[in-house]
Amino acid sequence: MLYVAVAVRAFRRYATYTAATLAGIFTNSVFGVIISYTYIAVWTHNPSAGGYDVSDAVTYAWLGQAMIMTVAVWGGGATDDLAARIRTGDVALDLYRPVGLLGWWLATDLGRAAYHLLTRGLAPTLVGAVLFDLRYPDGPVTWLLFAVSTVLAVVVSFGIRMLVTASAFWLLDDTGVKQLQIVVAMFFSGLVVPLVLFPGWTRDLAMALPWAAFLQVPADIWLGRRAGDEAWWGLIFQAAWAAALLGVCQVVLQRARRKVVVQGG
Repeated sequence: MLYVAVAVRAFRRYATYTAATLAGIFTNSVFGVIISYTYIAVWTHNPSAGGYDVSDAVTYAWLGQAMIMTVAVWGGGATDDLAARIRTGDVALDLYRPVGLLGWWLATDLGRAAYHLLTRGLAPTLVGAVLFDLRYPDGPVTWLLFAVSTVLAVVVSFGIRMLVTASAFWLLDDTGVKQLQIVVAMFFSGLVVPLVLFPGWTRDLAMALPWAAFLQVPADIWLGRRAGDEAWWGLIFQAAWAAALLGVCQVVLQRARRKVVVQGG
């Protein structure tokens, strides 16, 4: 199948950056340790903050490090490649391909995410498991739900990043929009602090936004904070945002076809 082949090709492409991957694993592991001790200090003073205990909090810290590159919280991935092609005008060739632009780049991003999950996701988590007492899913069903949640997290992230990239069809450069999106994503995904620590209505708002699908929902499924029906509702939440964002992306890309500007001619 074409999209599977595209995803495999993307996986192999990212697998060639061995040095960058090793450096990233080291960096994520260092930050995992720093954040873990910060959370330990916080939960020592408030042992039930946000409904988590200290083991939940430390585990959340390492899940965050594992998901940064997998979900591309800081941007990057296939959408950056597309943005570059829009700037140079090479996207005109992409639009002539007998395959949907959205499906092609989504498959590419899923291949990238798979590689980062197996490297910069798994390796730092193993480091955390050696250094700290982490909490793990309590059975195969929870593992499966977490796996599905992770895939949906990548799709939601891709949808947002694709909309940011599509702005380049009109702006010719998505840099400003991308930087703004990164700041919002870091804060509302729960990467800076878990969304469960947000007070009152701000927590409800943050949990309803699509960025909550990046980290908070998968982490709560892993930790067992979303179990049974709540876990399924978490997946429905992610799937709904994924479908909505991909639908908007498709509409925007259709309109962008009429707006393509090849710079320099």
